[in-house]
Amino acid sequence: MKVEAKTFIIIGLFFFPVATVYGLMGHWSEPVGFLALYLVGGLGLMIGLYLYYTGNRVGLRPEDRPDAEIHEGAGEQGQFSPWSWWPLVLALAAASGFLGLAVGWWVFLFGAGLTVIALIGWVYEYSRGDHAH
Repeated sequence: MKVEAKTFIIIGLFFFPVATVYGLMGHWSEPVGFLALYLVGGLGLMIGLYLYYTGNRVGLRPEDRPDAEIHEGAGEQGQFSPWSWWPLVLALAAASGFLGLAVGWWVFLFGAGLTVIALIGWVYEYSRGDHAH
């Protein structure tokens, strides 16, 4: 995770001076642009620092070592649900929520309600039914 952490930290550190220059050149009169750039820098730093601390806690992965063999990365990588429809429902709910910001609040409220239902369904997918643990 060292490469990923460095990449995101560099991205975060790049956007802070860019936001400052943007604000200075615009005389701080346009409030959305420089604020968005500061937020992008903060997001890059948050992700980079999380990956840095996680990489220190977990240790080197085979991807981080130049002398690693392919078979070292074999095995279980996590738990995935290839039959799950909840990610599709969540994507449609988020899309309708963002559409509601442009079209009308009633569409946004519909999307927010559907988002809550989709999140609950996806989180509790393995707690009931055929795939309960």
